[in-house]
Amino acid sequence: MQRRDFLRHSLAIPAALAAGSSLTTDSLLAAGGKSSERFKFCTFTKSLQHLDYDALADKIAALGFDGIEAPVRPGGHIEPGQVEEELPKMVEALKKRGLEITVLTSGINEVSKEQRTEAVLKTAADLGIERFRMAYYKYDLAKPIFPQVDEFKPMLRDLIAAAKEIGIKPVYQNHSGKNYFGATVWDLAETMQEFDPADAGIAFDIGHATTEGSKCWPLHWACCASHVDTVYVKEPHWTEPGQPPKVGPLGEGGIDQGFYQTLLKSEFSGPISLHVEYFNHKDPSQEQPFLEAVGKDFATLKGFLDISEGGN
Repeated sequence: MQRRDFLRHSLAIPAALAAGSSLTTDSLLAAGGKSSERFKFCTFTKSLQHLDYDALADKIAALGFDGIEAPVRPGGHIEPGQVEEELPKMVEALKKRGLEITVLTSGINEVSKEQRTEAVLKTAADLGIERFRMAYYKYDLAKPIFPQVDEFKPMLRDLIAAAKEIGIKPVYQNHSGKNYFGATVWDLAETMQEFDPADAGIAFDIGHATTEGSKCWPLHWACCASHVDTVYVKEPHWTEPGQPPKVGPLGEGGIDQGFYQTLLKSEFSGPISLHVEYFNHKDPSQEQPFLEAVGKDFATLKGFLDISEGGN
């Protein structure tokens, strides 16, 4: 299939959803909506937390993803205190549509009763969930920075050891911001060298790497490459002079599209999580435009990765 035909086909899916068409998962799979042989594709469902699990699964299946990145954290789709009861229900609803929780986004960055570390991770692992995104460590800018990295490391070591014993892998996302551990990428990449990539990984976010590093994203990628477990895709847009970028449609902002060729030439073959974060995720009335934007960005992403209908 030619790329323009593939994109036209992919864009028809959210259009059909908007029109209220009754599309079954089987019909969508037959139409070539699923992902490639090399990558798994999921999308962050923070903006769909108002949906019940069956409706969530239906809508994600209709867009052709392999799974979701599920918010299981304070204020998330599932609260940590409800994980034993609710997470199996979500997994079952997804499974019926051929989907999975590819990444569980947690509020966990240490082993503690307060974060319900053991309960959340054991429940997830028993359900076959392979990885969880950690909560962030943050610097106190009024104190020396390097000693704080040494303070983070024992918490990270304990968490990685506990997760390994339970059977689930922690991944840490590089996030832009003035006080995030990992925003500069160097601190995160260097810290991760202590650990086996099989036990702990990096969720490499090209959007945040671009926001903080601009033209040096290839250096950031090279630093992280040995431990990249998951790739996050979102697009920063610089719209106002002197203001930080806002996330916008894929392919229309600041990401160097050479990143996708770098990705294709690399050895990476893990999950890719699409983040569409330019809608108010707390407003259920934004559901339909959000789904349409996800479908459009997903088609754009597959086009950048030269993925045809056959999944190559």
